[in-house]
Amino acid sequence: MEDAPAPAREYVAGASRCAGRGGYRRYDESTATRLDEAGALLIDRWNGDLRRLREEAEADIARISKLLQEFPGIGPTGAGIFLREAQKVWPEARPYTDKLTIRGARASGLPESPEGLADLVAGNDFANLAAALVKVARDPALLEE
Repeated sequence: MEDAPAPAREYVAGASRCAGRGGYRRYDESTATRLDEAGALLIDRWNGDLRRLREEAEADIARISKLLQEFPGIGPTGAGIFLREAQKVWPEARPYTDKLTIRGARASGLPESPEGLADLVAGNDFANLAAALVKVARDPALLEE
């Protein structure tokens, strides 16, 4: 851990303290433990750099998802949320969709395939489209505004 970048070391050292002071409502000892364990895994295995996780997975989305799920408390849903957001800065993850994205696309009358949705926007904008479709999936009344 000593050769890990300073920000990663600071993360592990202060994760529980930050969560408690930051007003994280469901913060408890198990949350602090999971944050500490996740930080330790990130530092020990990938030297504090998630891009190394991506490299280990050879940019394969299914493998990235599986590696993400090795972090304590991260399951398929959490890995999907990460991939949905990370595709903004990880072009290899594009076009990533999950059930909520597809539900929002269906409600909006848009294509339901990742490729069909990707055809509607330029590269980096796909993550924004996915985020908007998730909002629509959670609140279809947004389509009426």
